[in-house]
Parts: sequence; C-alpha cells; structure tokens
Amino acid sequence: MNLAKMGAAIGAAMLGALTVAPALAQPAASADTVAAIRARGQLVCSHAPSTVGFSLPDSQGVWRGIDVDYCRAVAAAILGDGSRIRVVPSSTQQRFTMLQSGEIDLLVRSTTWTLAREASLGFEFAAINVYDGQGFMVHRDSGVTSARQLDGATVCVQPGTTTELNMADFFRANRLRFTPVVIESIEEIRNAFISRRCDAYTNDASSLASFAASQGANANRYLLLPEIISKEPLGPVVRKGDWRFFDIVRWTHFALVTAEEFGITQANVDTFLTSNNPDIQRFVGRTGDLGRMLGLENDWAVKIIRAVGNYGEIWERNMTPIGFPRGINNLWTRGGLQYAPPMR
Repeated sequence: MNLAKMGAAIGAAMLGALTVAPALAQPAASADTVAAIRARGQLVCSHAPSTVGFSLPDSQGVWRGIDVDYCRAVAAAILGDGSRIRVVPSSTQQRFTMLQSGEIDLLVRSTTWTLAREASLGFEFAAINVYDGQGFMVHRDSGVTSARQLDGATVCVQPGTTTELNMADFFRANRLRFTPVVIESIEEIRNAFISRRCDAYTNDASSLASFAASQGANANRYLLLPEIISKEPLGPVVRKGDWRFFDIVRWTHFALVTAEEFGITQANVDTFLTSNNPDIQRFVGRTGDLGRMLGLENDWAVKIIRAVGNYGEIWERNMTPIGFPRGINNLWTRGGLQYAPPMR
C-alpha cells in the first residue's frame, strides 16, 4: 500500500471512531426510568446480538451471559424478579440512539467508558463490570506471533467503536501499514475473518476469546496475540440526569462485589439473614435503610443475589468457560481492581 492510501485508511478509521457517536442527539434528562420500569413490569435491556459469555440465547431461547446477568440483577433490585427483563439486541451503531430515544432502559453491551461518551452523548457509566483491553487475533498458521508483525495486513473491525481509533493509533505509532475491513454485523465480521477476507481481527480481548470459544473444535486455529493496546473498561450505561436509576444500577454492581467479599452466594444467601455481623445485617436489610435510600425494598441486595449470585459466580458462569482469565477483574483482596465502597 502506498503512503496516500495508508493515510486515507487511517483517516477513515479515526474519523469513524470520532464522529459517529457525537453526531447523535442528546437524550432528555427528565425521564423517570424506574417509574417506567415499574409501570410496565419489565426492564428493557440492550445487548450484543451474539457474543458467547456476554449475551447469547441458549437452546431454549433464554439469553445467557455476564451482560444479561447484570440486567437480571437490576430487574431483581427494582421489581424483585430477575426474570422480568426484555432483551433487545443492538449493533454498535444502533446502541446509543436506542438508549437516547428511550427505546431501552439500560445498555449493557460491551461498551467502553470514555470521556466523549459521557460528555457529549448525555450518558453516565454506572460501573465497570469487565476491565478489558483491545487485542488482535490471527490465523495460527499465518506464523504471526506479535501485532508488530502485521505490517501490510488487512484487519477486520466494527464501525462506530473505540476499536477503530485504537487500531489506527497503534499502526501509526509503530509505522505499520494496514487496510481496515469495516463490517458492522458481529456475525459477518467473524465470518469474514474465518474466510480469510482479513489477516487479523481486532476487538476487546474478551470478545476475541468469546469468538474463539464459539468455534468449538476449531478454536485452536486462531491465536490471540500478546499485545493489549488499550484500556477498555466495559459497563452498564444509563441516560444522564436520571440519578435514581443511575444509583440503583451503580449499587447493584457494588452489591454483587460486596456479596463476593462476604462469601454470600446464590446458594447460601438465606443463611446470612440471621448473621450477627453489622455489615452483613445492613447488606441483607435487617438493619438500616439502605434499600429505602435507593427507593427500593430493604432486602434489595438479597433479591439480587438470589437471582444471579455474586460477582464471582457471574464470572465463573459466563467468562471462565470461554477461557478469559479473571486477572484484574478479581476482587481487590486478590490483587484485582473490583472494589466496592462501604455499604453503610
């Protein structure tokens, strides 16, 4: 590729990452999402359409994954029943307009927390449910073992993502040539990589691990390269200004983390209802008014754990099977970054 074409490719990738989202309209800040959820008796969530470990229907059509479990946890807190959710799949380009328009209540779709998305789109990220980073996957038989060997490569990438800009920055910083193959549909982009329309596939490392896991016996055909080129803190997103809903979503995450710290699981949560530990008494709602402060029942945290278990259980159920190590997503007491403020 000559320099002019390389510059055009990089420019297009950067322009897509920078301009797609900010062009969207700001959402109204006055909506009462909690009231709307209670009125319809259902929480409406948006997820990626087909991502093992994050959001994927099982053989009975029931959605499974860490992002789905977060929606169930919020539904349990507000409605007392984690099954009262409606899942609306979305593409990378649709997700923000769907949240802004009120078509969905909550976006939990492997979405990276960035300054631009909070400052210009009218959103708030309530928590980080997965600390991630962008990587590259190649065909194992290509002989490539480092991203710095991708000079002149074609790279599959989704539009309207931070991934585009990160990729362009990486290749430019390392003076490498590349040609982006931009495809919106997650299934189409994966098929393009499998059929070798592109030499490499770039996405969050967890998403790449999910892709490999979805290939079953063929998973060993693909190699995740060692370089992680970005910070990708993923988490649930709400409309800015609806602070009661924001608080509930944020503290739902902290309740999941706190339960793991206490050793409270889906199986044993009821045995903690008579605990003499003051912190646990507040957590389960026997003392204090933590739930009422959020506009919820005082046993809201118990309902969450009964519905989905604690953070560690959610991880083991969804992320461990796809081979994504917990690493920095461990509790802070185990050298990780998951840390909940005191619930008191």
